[in-house]
Amino acid sequence: MYIAMNRFRIARGREETFEKLWRERDSQLDGVPGFREFHLLRGASDEQATLYASHSLWESEAAFAAWTESEAFRKAHAQARAPQGTYLEHPRFEGFEIIL
Repeated sequence: MYIAMNRFRIARGREETFEKLWRERDSQLDGVPGFREFHLLRGASDEQATLYASHSLWESEAAFAAWTESEAFRKAHAQARAPQGTYLEHPRFEGFEIIL
C-alpha cells in the first residue's frame, strides 16, 4: 500500500475558499485502478496560515504514479485553481510506503 500526501499552507481567512474548492471539484478518482480512498485534513493554524494535507491511499506506488500520468489526473488538477493569495507556497508532496 502507498500513501500520497500534499501539504498546503493556506492563508488565514482563506480556509473556507480552499475547502469549498476541494468539496466541489471532480477528483476523477472514482474507478482509477489502484485507488482506495481520499481525505482532506485540516491541521494547526498560526498567525499566517492553516495547514492542510490531502491524503490518498493506493494499492501501490506504481498505481499512484500511473494516475499522475493519466488524463483523469490532468482533468482533476485543471479544476484546482484557487484565487490568488490562497496558497502561501507551493504544495509539498510526500509519498509513503506502508510497511505495517
